[in-house]
Amino acid sequence: MLFNSLDFAVFLPLVFALYWLSGSKKTQNLILFLASLIFYGWWNLRFLSLILFSILLDFFLAKKIEKSTDTQKKWLLYLSLSANLGLLGVFKYFNFFIDSFVEVFAFFSVQFSPTHLNIILPVGISFYTFQTLSYSIDVYRGKIKASNDFIAFGSFVSFFPQLVAGPIERATNLLPQFQQKRVFNYTQSVDGLRQILWGFIKKVVIADHCAVYVNMIYADYTEYSGFWLLMASVLFAFQIYGDFSGYSDIAIGTAKLFGVSLMQNFAFPYFSRDIAEFWRRWHISLSTWFRDYLYIPLGGSKTSLVKQIRNTFAVFLVSGFWHGANFTFIVWGGLNALYFLPLLLGKKNRRHLDVVAQHSSFASLKELYQMATTFLITTLAWVFFRASSVEQACLILKKICSFSLFNMTSSISLKPFAVLILLLFTFLVVEWMGRADRYALERLFTTYSRAVRFSFYALLIVVIGLFMQTTQTSFIYFQF
Repeated sequence: MLFNSLDFAVFLPLVFALYWLSGSKKTQNLILFLASLIFYGWWNLRFLSLILFSILLDFFLAKKIEKSTDTQKKWLLYLSLSANLGLLGVFKYFNFFIDSFVEVFAFFSVQFSPTHLNIILPVGISFYTFQTLSYSIDVYRGKIKASNDFIAFGSFVSFFPQLVAGPIERATNLLPQFQQKRVFNYTQSVDGLRQILWGFIKKVVIADHCAVYVNMIYADYTEYSGFWLLMASVLFAFQIYGDFSGYSDIAIGTAKLFGVSLMQNFAFPYFSRDIAEFWRRWHISLSTWFRDYLYIPLGGSKTSLVKQIRNTFAVFLVSGFWHGANFTFIVWGGLNALYFLPLLLGKKNRRHLDVVAQHSSFASLKELYQMATTFLITTLAWVFFRASSVEQACLILKKICSFSLFNMTSSISLKPFAVLILLLFTFLVVEWMGRADRYALERLFTTYSRAVRFSFYALLIVVIGLFMQTTQTSFIYFQF
């Protein structure tokens, strides 16, 4: 079920009404659990067996881990890791590894035809797998007690707003919220609706319209000049941001309607002054997951410089591979690690921890230069993320770096393209104004009169109505 669908427009108010009419914590959790299973099963009922398996496995294993000896705990944790990552590996990476082995053997002139799995990648499997894994690991580490409430635990794993594309929540934050009764909070709900509204602006107005040009140019990239390939790559940077952070805003805002707080997943990453700051602000739930469960266990920054470099590359390469079974994602991860390396060697990777232009309405020339260069190198890395192959990405970058970069000739109609550029500019202005908050509209215009606020919200709804496409568009991160 897509957020931007008529099905969800009916589903959400119905669940909201049933939830708040219920009189107890257990009833609230049961409604959320069943609603989440319906939400997830809407794509394919067969997917339900996988998420229910993960819920059952980690619920009972965590209880065993908590009561076992140190040696038994370790083996039980290995069982949880093997089962969850094994399922992820089969559904997401099996065919990739098979094809890679075929290519290696072909290099040595050895031909064979292995069996491929003809399966669909279950929606959101990477997200809820990491969520259940963090729970088992945290119970093993003693950071959280194993849950005795199966419905509450099931609600934590399957909570429908963030189920298929995050944020990837930790049990330490989300599970305790299901272990107590929620009370309706009008202010929190209004804040949630504002965040949902801004999420739809990002998705429907920004991401979906950038996608029109990105898909058109990348599908026929050999026919376009370096200038238009660069434009398409810039638009993809805004598409993936609008699409993914838009989903996160809708998810976080929807959770607020149910009295649940989710972690911030994006913090205006394109206003970053270096790549380290960018990764502290982009997909925060995944970045911090890898920090806590991979980088720090490997030694983190409290080890030799050589091992720090190894740990950094491990995180970025695994992060790239997490995104998809394609060498393009691995190259994308490796490229970001290379970007990060000079900051690590110069011990400058934590120099921008504040908000850019924190005490000013405008950025300085130095900050503008830093943001522009960070955005440029990020955009060039996104080429590998968007391209269907490493070869295609290299050819696109080659044309961008050629003299055709100065060739603006194309069959693209400039009037609708100019409208999109105007929309992007307006979007960036609003984002800049709200850059110190958790999302752009959190405090914007909230001190004005009700008439001004509601006029502004009505304008945003009209803009969504004007620019919404006639066909439903899925979210990019559903494929991960």
